[in-house]
Amino acid sequence: MVRKAVIPAAGLGTRFLPATKATPKEMLPVVDRPAIQYVVEEAVSAGFHDILLVTGRNKRALEDHFDRAYELESALELRGDTARLDEVRRSSDLARIHYVRQGDPRGLGHAVLQAADHVGNEPFAVLLGDDLIDDRDPLLARMCEVRDQRGGSVIALMRMPRSVLSMYGVASVVATDEPDVMFVQDLVEKPPVDEAPSDYAVIGRYLLDPAVFAILEQTKPGRSGEIQLTDALRVLATMPAAEGGGVHGVVFSGRRYDTGDKLGWLQATIRLAVRRPELGSDLRAWLKDFVASDFPDGAA
Repeated sequence: MVRKAVIPAAGLGTRFLPATKATPKEMLPVVDRPAIQYVVEEAVSAGFHDILLVTGRNKRALEDHFDRAYELESALELRGDTARLDEVRRSSDLARIHYVRQGDPRGLGHAVLQAADHVGNEPFAVLLGDDLIDDRDPLLARMCEVRDQRGGSVIALMRMPRSVLSMYGVASVVATDEPDVMFVQDLVEKPPVDEAPSDYAVIGRYLLDPAVFAILEQTKPGRSGEIQLTDALRVLATMPAAEGGGVHGVVFSGRRYDTGDKLGWLQATIRLAVRRPELGSDLRAWLKDFVASDFPDGAA
């Protein structure tokens, strides 16, 4: 049974400078919650109540967000503002959240390796903060089902246009008897478009066998000087099941919001905002008028 989740959150957020000069990118708001809270809520909804955040320098705001804010809570309580008080307390009551620092930013594989002592000899989930999965599409729950049935490790796959495959890890796959489950033979990290083995890209959700830690300890840095999780998954894919090997992919066709760049972050904010009862109708009406008005504010 998978009980623990690991969320790497040590990135520098250079795509969002200067906003992330003093603010962690994971704390950038999507509507009125920081992006990292959506990821934690997704993990909790899937049954993971023990969560490790792998952080780095200047990430103290993450710890403060998931901690109690007694002064703020007292002020809201005195005002009788129960709605905001409940929202503030919700983030600190979500789960048992632990922290470890990555130190040197040496890639995703290195970040996952920092979780070894906390995870121990248990399977665990890894959720990347740049990928927000809509709560109407329970991807992690389906991945847990597949791991229960087939063992080994399970990764999330999504079919992508070939023009963008060089931005992802890409899997070489064989179909199984379930249409949304693939047997993963091999993986390639950010291949040239003409060398991609398929159009199945790896997105930021993993269920990993603890055998991955021993592999990551032996994995050498790649061309970028980083230790890639993809390289460890390639080894797992060739190992016997009795040793924790075997990798399957769940093909996800639901709603995914990529907050890793400015355009994706804006799209995620708008898509999630229009679902909010207090914002949706007014925002939809404004968007409709704005688009129909041929951008009178000068935006082209």
